[in-house]
Amino acid sequence: YYTAILWAVENGITNGVDATHFAPSKTCTRAQVVTFLWRAEGQPEPASAVNPFVDVSAKQDNGNDNPFYVAILWAVGEGITNGTDKTHFSPNNTCTRAQVVTFIYRDIA
Repeated sequence: YYTAILWAVENGITNGVDATHFAPSKTCTRAQVVTFLWRAEGQPEPASAVNPFVDVSAKQDNGNDNPFYVAILWAVGEGITNGTDKTHFSPNNTCTRAQVVTFIYRDIA
């Protein structure tokens, strides 16, 4: 997967866990996976600014912008995900292989 990782980094889809490490065996969260797809699509604006999730906010607890917020709204607006229930996205949950392929399928189908 060396070539794929280089491609993803070069195209701004992902970066490393720090300046010198990618951590290819580390798991991804649901927020990270939809953000990869959003970036691959060119970071389009969400269809709606309405946030249906109580566990997703525009700001992090430290006051910084949430780097996943717009991507999550975009993914919901595009029908790529509905969340884990009506009011939760569960952004920090591990994204299962089934969820990843479902997100990809809904994005390109």
